[in-house]
Amino acid sequence: MSKITITAALPYANGPVHIGHLAGVYIPADIYARFTRLLGKEVLFICGSDEHGVPITLRAKKEGVTPQDVVDRYNKIIGDSFRDLGISFDIYSRTSNKTHHDLAQDFFKNLYNKKAFREISSEQYYDEQAQQFLADRYITGTCPKCSNENAYGDQCEKCGSTLSPSELINPKSALSGSIPVLKETKNWYLPLDEIQKDFLNDYINNNTHWKSNVSGQCKSWLNDGLRERAMTRDLDWGIPVPVEGADGKVLYVWFEAPIGYISATKELRPDDWEQWWTGDTRLVHFIGKDNIVFHCIIFPAMLHLRGDGYVVPTDVPANEFLNLEGQKISTSRNWAVWLNEYLVDLPNKQDELRYVLTSIAPETKDSEFTWKDYQTRVNSELVGIYGNFANRVLVLMNKFYNGAIPAKTHNFNTTELCNTYIAPIAKLISEYKFRDAQFGLMELARFGNKYLAEQEPWKLIKTDEAAAASVLQFASEILLNLAVLSEVFLPNTSQNLLNQLNIQISEDEKRAFWEGTKWLDIPANHNIGEVSLLFQKIEDDVIEMQMNKLQQSLVDNLASAAPVAPSKTDVTQVAEPKAEIQYDDFAKLDLRVAKVLTCEKVEKADKLLKLTLEVGTETRTVVSGIALHFTPEEVIGKSVLYLANLAPRKMRGIESQGMILMAENSDGKLYFMQPSANIDSGSGVS
Repeated sequence: MSKITITAALPYANGPVHIGHLAGVYIPADIYARFTRLLGKEVLFICGSDEHGVPITLRAKKEGVTPQDVVDRYNKIIGDSFRDLGISFDIYSRTSNKTHHDLAQDFFKNLYNKKAFREISSEQYYDEQAQQFLADRYITGTCPKCSNENAYGDQCEKCGSTLSPSELINPKSALSGSIPVLKETKNWYLPLDEIQKDFLNDYINNNTHWKSNVSGQCKSWLNDGLRERAMTRDLDWGIPVPVEGADGKVLYVWFEAPIGYISATKELRPDDWEQWWTGDTRLVHFIGKDNIVFHCIIFPAMLHLRGDGYVVPTDVPANEFLNLEGQKISTSRNWAVWLNEYLVDLPNKQDELRYVLTSIAPETKDSEFTWKDYQTRVNSELVGIYGNFANRVLVLMNKFYNGAIPAKTHNFNTTELCNTYIAPIAKLISEYKFRDAQFGLMELARFGNKYLAEQEPWKLIKTDEAAAASVLQFASEILLNLAVLSEVFLPNTSQNLLNQLNIQISEDEKRAFWEGTKWLDIPANHNIGEVSLLFQKIEDDVIEMQMNKLQQSLVDNLASAAPVAPSKTDVTQVAEPKAEIQYDDFAKLDLRVAKVLTCEKVEKADKLLKLTLEVGTETRTVVSGIALHFTPEEVIGKSVLYLANLAPRKMRGIESQGMILMAENSDGKLYFMQPSANIDSGSGVS
């Protein structure tokens, strides 16, 4: 039996996981891993934290801590969140551990000894103020392809183009904001141009079964012609390059991070780890579209050069991006729904999130999450269809038969039921069409509801008890099959429902079920367990709280947008420069001086203060997220800079009429923007 190694993209350990990551990578990967296990396949499901990326060093500098402090914190947050959501990794590892360092260095040294690299001295950007060479992500500038002024030196996140720092227009250092200079340094390059001719052209073009968005992006790269790419960097955080003359250099993160899949396997299975990467093994990568080039071109090129029986990826079912409430998810603007916060704000609603994100999964194009849609899908589908069917069946069983399943007397064609409701779902999952597969799950619940509504056993029992018993017995069978079918999509719900049915299904029965050959039934006189609701309605106040939380993210982001002059000793305090605007854009802002008349805490909101402002002859109410920085008493009487024409927005039931502007230093401390002399409230700012 061939082995299946399933990997999910290693999340950067510089922040928590958000719903875009879940919809694009981790929930689809978990569905597929659970499914393949249930088929009886030999499966390893691998993931871990990517702990050497430049974003980690940037966050460490911003927070004034070490990179190790950052990755230790977020490795735990991310790992705990995945476990709480029910993501069934066989291992969640990390790339800062010794096993990974040793294996990554061994991999590099193996290719080095085979003379696979080109050793090239070239001029690289150097920040004279920060006194260090700049990795690609330390350089920002204008994208030459779409004119995005905030492109990085390795990639434009607006148009998706992969770049080199030399291609950026008007490059700047992300460390100090200064213009970098070119300085000579030596690095080791992967000759992708040669590997394209020898291997990659055939590899990409022969994988005709890949998703069109994946193969299309890869072929576009090949058509443009691949170029050599540096596999080492001049940095002080990462895995040291293990060859002579490489002092002060580390392995490029996109060289060593994919090796993290292999090192995690070795950590988990030290005695037979190589069997999961060589020979008769299928390798399946679950990633987002921004990582396609690294998993379909660079990593396969590395594995090909390594040889030694290493397999290259068989499938790379990459997804597109998930947007949030009409905007792109942005970690820098805190415009995201973070998994760790969701699990606190909406406890015991893991499967609700899994269900909604699978329903809107961006499988072939970008999709969108809104909290109102979340509420609608949970209430109308999970509660109204799935939960309603389960509760009706179990309650009626208790009411009419004291919880004992009647004998089977129905004459439904169970082979036809398998062909209609089970086999198509298995086929869709095997084709990575998880959204359609989950829709098939709900079709079985709809079938059960329709059957009950048509047969009306609560009425039938008054005239034909045997017929009513047959109806409820078959409805119980549908419920059992629905519970087993749910295991890959809604694992907590599946186990909860099996507990209420008081049934355990063997692995052999599950395998036959998923192979489409066995419709599960329940023996006569089987007693069900304790009955409870599977799902609860999501109330409006829950959604309002989440919308207010997002709105506050925008307020906090705007409040901290003002740049702070750097000190001579700390060049990291400058706020990231924003895109250039025209005067007409600035003229739209109605900025005024205002005076704080009253201030009080907002109930059940730790971050919010409610301020009453005097703005000339008017008074305005503003809700501001500054309660962690100031007491109400400190705020009363202050003159503040006030944005008067920001559209009103309700927050915690309070209409906030505009916003006050603040400055934030590198330590996260907020300061009021105030006039240098006494000036009447309501005075304009220009």
